[in-house]
Amino acid sequence: MQLEQWAICHGVSHAALHDLKINVFHHDTMEFEASAGMSENAVQQRVRLEAARLDILLFRNNVGVLPDDRGVPVRYGLANESPTQNKRLKSADLIGLRKVLITPAHVGHTIGQFVSREVKESGWRYTGVGREAAQQKWVELICKYGGDACFAAAEGTL
Repeated sequence: MQLEQWAICHGVSHAALHDLKINVFHHDTMEFEASAGMSENAVQQRVRLEAARLDILLFRNNVGVLPDDRGVPVRYGLANESPTQNKRLKSADLIGLRKVLITPAHVGHTIGQFVSREVKESGWRYTGVGREAAQQKWVELICKYGGDACFAAAEGTL
């Protein structure tokens, strides 16, 4: 179980977890090896490279709405079935799978664990306002069901 998953299971807020990492562990894993001023796109490319190195399969999750050839709006991306849903729950930039070997007590099969990363520019700090709150709800939902989800503002967040 990852620290983020433990925090969600025990009702520890993102802000409190962030404070714990900085003040108790004396580091912020969300900025590990990030260059100052690194753009979200640059961070995303580093996260994807790290994922490939760790044999984690990640895909870009574009979310939005565009008209089809008849002018009818077509929604795309995860958790984007309606404007209301998208306002309350925002799926992450990167989604994919990580191989997990199940122990002999679980029949010895390998399963795929859902992985989700919401990428932010380096130096980003969680505020819990607006869009970030909806993104945090996505993180909490995925972790609640055994997935691995978090914000990623640098490589080293896999």
